[in-house]
Amino acid sequence: MRTVVNINPDWKFIKANVAPDQADVAEGVQLDLPFTWNGKDGQDGGGDYYRGTCLFVKHFAAPAKGEDERVYLEFKGVNSSARVLLNKKEVCTHDGGYSTFRADITDLLESDNELLVYVDNSKTEKVYPQTADFTFYGGIYRDVNLITVNKNHFDLDFFGAPGIAITPKADKECTVKVDAYVSGEGEVKVIIKDAEGKIVAEGKNGETLTVENAHLWDGIKDPYLYSATATLSVNGVEVDKLEKKFGFRSFSIDPKKGFILNGRVYPLRGVCRHQDRPGIGNALTKAMHEEDIAIIKEIGANTLRLAHYQHDDYFYDLCDEAGLVVWAEIPYISRHMPEANANAESQMKELVYQQYNHACIVMWGISNEITMYGKHKKDMLEFHKKLNDLVHQLDPTRLTTLAVFAMAGPMNKTAHITDVVAWNLYLGWYVPGFFLNDIWISLFHMLYPNRCLGYSEYGAECMPNLHSKHPRRGDNSEEYQASYHEFMLRCFNRHPYMWGTYVWNMFDFAADARNQGGEPGMNHKGLVTFDRKTRKDSFYIYKAYWSDEKFVHIAGKRFANRTGGTTTVKVYTNCGNVELYNNGKKVECRKIKDGHIFLFKIALEANNELRAVSGDCHDECVLHKVDKPDPAYKLHVHSETQSWQK
Repeated sequence: MRTVVNINPDWKFIKANVAPDQADVAEGVQLDLPFTWNGKDGQDGGGDYYRGTCLFVKHFAAPAKGEDERVYLEFKGVNSSARVLLNKKEVCTHDGGYSTFRADITDLLESDNELLVYVDNSKTEKVYPQTADFTFYGGIYRDVNLITVNKNHFDLDFFGAPGIAITPKADKECTVKVDAYVSGEGEVKVIIKDAEGKIVAEGKNGETLTVENAHLWDGIKDPYLYSATATLSVNGVEVDKLEKKFGFRSFSIDPKKGFILNGRVYPLRGVCRHQDRPGIGNALTKAMHEEDIAIIKEIGANTLRLAHYQHDDYFYDLCDEAGLVVWAEIPYISRHMPEANANAESQMKELVYQQYNHACIVMWGISNEITMYGKHKKDMLEFHKKLNDLVHQLDPTRLTTLAVFAMAGPMNKTAHITDVVAWNLYLGWYVPGFFLNDIWISLFHMLYPNRCLGYSEYGAECMPNLHSKHPRRGDNSEEYQASYHEFMLRCFNRHPYMWGTYVWNMFDFAADARNQGGEPGMNHKGLVTFDRKTRKDSFYIYKAYWSDEKFVHIAGKRFANRTGGTTTVKVYTNCGNVELYNNGKKVECRKIKDGHIFLFKIALEANNELRAVSGDCHDECVLHKVDKPDPAYKLHVHSETQSWQK
């Protein structure tokens, strides 16, 4: 039976492209994986983070194996190109930084082995992504494993896929078909179990099995999962086994009703997510993935766009368990590169084949803002059609979509290729006028009433240390971001036919070429800071509208020093009502918006101890009356750069 041994510990990292015969003598550092060499220089905004070839070296003893067993080397994520040598002989190469790849190393193994992995994130026209608003971290940033299997085993050579493809259907009755891909020979038995471990169906490879009275995977309220166990036997002896989870659900998108889950209207309202963190880049631990999911669940989102590439396998598992509807996509982004067409196809095949079994995924994204640059239009359009057809061929059960660049109008040809479409629009941030969102949405719906429309990105920059009594576009204040998102929530409520809307972004993330908000190298549109420690006021707006977890939140806590005789205090809540006290005295509510936003006008005293209360929920803060505006709250713009001062 198969064994999986993780070999993350004790690698030598050489920040240079040294020859194989120099690997042992070249200067390097010892470290454990996962690791990226851009954990710091890819986040400081210098624009000169290291993009090139580095070498990772690992010495290991050959794993114990029988004569009829094979050993595979598995990489879960190497960005962006890899060349792998074992004992000075080439094992494989791989282009694409976000997917799993494997190689059979059995015939190259010795008692003691030297593994060399050349990792390259250099600029090239042959591998996506190359032009995008995020940092391209180089390194081996996910797990590396040795997998030992019988010579007859579930296929490990097919696009990094798990070896079984599970296709559930939830119509009048629920059925499931498990297709196992076998290397070698043998018979495959399939067992379906419910969440409690009870066997509910059995059969053979490729048979359609019926599950009576199946429990549906029903979004965030009830993300029920079954498991499929496939066992490979040769002459009655079990030689390999796999178990994967899946869920029964039906879904569709209607141009007038929006997204429909299991027969009921289920508007998708959620966020986008990048996978990096301060200092470590994209080399996240399982605990970090779990923290991200917990924060996304806290806000009450029911959907997630995993931008702009294939995320960690474990994160898709967490999305299954959380009931989050997922838009998964490849990094075919910003600039069409004809020389990289084959690479985009390869990355799409890897994404679909590797993540096919996940209940959470309902759509595959084929591109993002690909019309940002105008070159190669004809080839780009033809390739979009080819890629869209490819996805339907690979997976007829799910939908295709894409994220259209803001400057591409409603009639842009790329917007009418996939099953559904969504736009990256920042009306009210990059251009003035919140109201333009209503106009744009209504215009598209009027022109194309049968075309399903969503917002794949929208947002505004915010540094939580910047504040304004009169917030305006471009000041990066917490107050402007909050006002923007208050409007957008109400805007989407006015257009219920929108199938999905995705805040850009859940978390601040690194974008080395940027210099906004006084902190170079970062995109600050997140509802939560890069380190996940600070929830901005905008986070609580969405929690008020989306979450059932009762709370109250006083907005503007960090805007502690205020001028003037009076000030407006804003409270977000989903409790239905809230009372505010200033220095123990109740303050009369001045205005309520949608039952979630409560406005109070208070007369400023020297010190103002505020307490917001609703039932068992409460929140507190202290405001101070000052004579002059606090200069720390203002973004100071210089001729060549921006900086903020405390």
